[in-house]
Amino acid sequence: MTVTIYDVAREAGVSMATVSRVVNNNPNVKPQTRKKVYEAIERLGYRPNAVARGLASKKTTTVGVVIPDISNSIFAEIARGIEDIANMYHYNIILCNADKRKEKEIRVINTLLEKQVDGLLFMGGTVTDEHIQAFQTSAVPIVLCATSDEKGSYPSVDIDHEQAAFDAVNTLIRHGHREIAMISGTLQDPANGYARFQGYKKALEAAGIEYQEDLVRIGNYRYESGVEAMKYFLGLKKKPTAIFAATDEMAIGAIHSIQDEGYKVPDDFSIISVDNIRMASMVRPQLTTVAQPMYDLGAVAMRLLTKLMKKENVENPRVILPHETILRLSVSHVNE
Repeated sequence: MTVTIYDVAREAGVSMATVSRVVNNNPNVKPQTRKKVYEAIERLGYRPNAVARGLASKKTTTVGVVIPDISNSIFAEIARGIEDIANMYHYNIILCNADKRKEKEIRVINTLLEKQVDGLLFMGGTVTDEHIQAFQTSAVPIVLCATSDEKGSYPSVDIDHEQAAFDAVNTLIRHGHREIAMISGTLQDPANGYARFQGYKKALEAAGIEYQEDLVRIGNYRYESGVEAMKYFLGLKKKPTAIFAATDEMAIGAIHSIQDEGYKVPDDFSIISVDNIRMASMVRPQLTTVAQPMYDLGAVAMRLLTKLMKKENVENPRVILPHETILRLSVSHVNE
């Protein structure tokens, strides 16, 4: 039989209201009475009903987190930052994987809101009009993490993806490269894919290098698309000397494609990318990349959400965190 608050009250010889005050750490309970209630709880093995408490207080101390692809190590590290700060502020996390499918993301958002979460973190996907419509049904705070909406209507924590791409390409240019190809993410993703593509183009323009459409291939951020894109570049009559990949996964795919054809990195092709996943330092040669502060993205986003949930003052609802170029072994000077 489930032990109820009524059973605890009867066992301790107090009212149900007194038990409720003890469970909710209300200071207006005498120490002796509090001790009697705790002893009764321990004897009976009582566990407070979180749902019932949530209904009474209109707070569930839960936060819904929508993650686009749980197999992607970037989002796993961001989620770690989210959970650490959530624990610090005594919130529980409901983590939902959406498999990078918009219809599933919308369904998950609606499900989490129906479960009366106190706040929602939407992580790293493209924010479409359909997402905005789902968000607008919510009465709880929403923070976008590692993404943003085009109009800037919702609080967000991200990096400057365009500048990160610009810095990556500029690293290649400083090493003497002029024939620079790009393995891009989808251009329908304005917060990430298109922004990094724009950074690539602007870096070329700033250096007086003509943009060549045949030196850009569109991937899907994953390893396999990096392999296929690099096969295309290797088949060109005039091959690029360097490749900027929009993600580390695609860069690693490109490296393996180069090596499979008997070429070497960086002797024959230099490679640089963005993210700095763990595999970037494990692949050979180690990958030069522009690092996202992944843990911090999650931690800062969760802290921002706690402020909104507690109705604290938020000076800047759109936070841009710094990125950093990590020089390893996949880039060399063009004449070396």
